[in-house]
Amino acid sequence: MRMLIATGIAGILLLISCGRAGEKESASEVEGLTPVTITHPVIGELSETVSLNAYSSFLIKTSVKSDINGYLQKVLIQPGEKVRKGQELFVIRSKESEHLGNIISKIDTAFHFEGIVSVSSPSDGYITGLSYKAGDYVQDNETLASVSDMNSLVFLLQLPYELIGAIPENRNPEVVLPDGSILKGTIGSSLPAVDPESQTLSCVVKAGGHSALPENLIATVKFFVKSKSGVTILPRESILTDEAQTEFWIMKMTDSSTAVKIPVTTGMVTSDKVEITSPVLSASDIILLTGNYGLPDTAKVIIENKK
Repeated sequence: MRMLIATGIAGILLLISCGRAGEKESASEVEGLTPVTITHPVIGELSETVSLNAYSSFLIKTSVKSDINGYLQKVLIQPGEKVRKGQELFVIRSKESEHLGNIISKIDTAFHFEGIVSVSSPSDGYITGLSYKAGDYVQDNETLASVSDMNSLVFLLQLPYELIGAIPENRNPEVVLPDGSILKGTIGSSLPAVDPESQTLSCVVKAGGHSALPENLIATVKFFVKSKSGVTILPRESILTDEAQTEFWIMKMTDSSTAVKIPVTTGMVTSDKVEITSPVLSASDIILLTGNYGLPDTAKVIIENKK
């Protein structure tokens, strides 16, 4: 009886040791495999867009000028202040009244010779320049301030000249402000000059739906370039390249644990997608998405999850 018990215990211990050995063997097989995630090619449409800068600008800036020679008796505005059309901005006392007013008043106190002239705003807008302060002497036709017409605020889109042919398809682009808000824009005329360094053309984009915006605010305009349908698309992460970016390849699974290097030719490229023009890939092909960097031509991998 004791012999049977001892034999049974020995058998159990043998089974346990064999199980542990199997676990170690399985772990040793997994050890050394590169963990990866995978993806599949997609047949669909790919659109190429570029993000271009645009900055806000007042197209109409009106100079407020003095009508007479005299002294600024009152300055009723400050730089940056919003004004309305017809609002009084300056009060000027003429040079003659400054010298003759007191003399005439002494001769006849009933006669008031003031020589006061009021200068008003020519339009609704903002005071973007102020040249004088109260008490200063100004001459006739001298610029006292500058008013930026608030209704003339537009965005000037810096468009590369080679994209000028794409304007008809981008007549109503979205203008994205730095705070993330989006305005609906309309491309109008373009200024008849190209920047000599950047070779960009300034196109006028009128954007509605905004309240008071400052000048020189930099916004972003997404400009559609072209699109293709029925193309083979892979995520940008799955495409590998050399340092010179002259050769491109992917890592394709040939069985459940082997990935091989496949050279590819790319076409259109967006921020997150790439067109594969060759070789021909199918939707059932398994392509490495992450963990593919630095792998040899043939690599042993383990799939962590499927995307």
